[in-house]
Amino acid sequence: MGRDCRSPPGRVLYVVCMAANGSASRAANGSARGAPGEEARGAPGEEVSAWRPRVPGVTEVFHARFTEYAYPMHVHDAWTLLIVDDGAVRYDLDRHEHGTPLDTVSLLPPHVPHNGSPATPGGFRKRVVYLDSSRLGEELIGAAVDGPDLRDPVLRLRVGQLHAALARPGDELEAESRLTLVGERLRGHLRRRVEPPGPRRSPRLARQLRELLDARLADGVSLAEASGLLHAHPAHLVRAFSGAYGIAPHQYLMSRRVGRARRLLLDGLPPGEVAALTGFYDQAHLTRHFRKLVGVPPGRYRSGARRIS
Repeated sequence: MGRDCRSPPGRVLYVVCMAANGSASRAANGSARGAPGEEARGAPGEEVSAWRPRVPGVTEVFHARFTEYAYPMHVHDAWTLLIVDDGAVRYDLDRHEHGTPLDTVSLLPPHVPHNGSPATPGGFRKRVVYLDSSRLGEELIGAAVDGPDLRDPVLRLRVGQLHAALARPGDELEAESRLTLVGERLRGHLRRRVEPPGPRRSPRLARQLRELLDARLADGVSLAEASGLLHAHPAHLVRAFSGAYGIAPHQYLMSRRVGRARRLLLDGLPPGEVAALTGFYDQAHLTRHFRKLVGVPPGRYRSGARRIS
């Protein structure tokens, strides 16, 4: 059943996908690693590779292995298309519990708070493609919240093949073609669940505050100023926003800032400059929040980024 998804989080989503057996199976699904020599390694067994390919609709590709790192509650402004190749990941999303076995593709919608942590002792290896609204429209968000785990072996295979194409510079046409097929299949799953839109569950005041935070992403806005602009008591603002979106206003702002910082780091900008452009007090302030939300500091994230000329 489709509905407006911008509601308090709580759904527990388990992504459990064991590594494919045999070289033929792994080749068919695309390599589960970033391009050789391009991972930014930290703790033993942990690595990160990220880049922005020249493929319309893709804002970032992110490959990572984490053994202990747990994501706190955060949001993205893009769709998160996730597959897990080894281990298991636990997610909270919208107060429901889901189990996702092998061959599952997980699709987490934009603007909906979620977290994540290893559900197995060995951690997990994941591959993520972040997609903008040109690939999946916001009218599908509610359906994705109702069922983020898609048990579709064909879709799982195609997403693996998409990652393989995205990792090869010069194969942008293949990647775009594969992404088109992936998007078509995703929309087919989601549109079967979509109902005509009903009354929005997000209160008007919460939506106004979110729009204000989005508009003042780099400059920021104090709670007192927001209170004056929106003609509401500060405490009421915080309660309305947290009740509508399941995340406090400051957490939302930091999530959006870190999201913008990721894109600038992929463009090759140094962390100090990125900190200034995204509203952080200094590089140390950026590093603290970036590490908390991404799992690695911005310097390591940038060093693991692929440069697309």
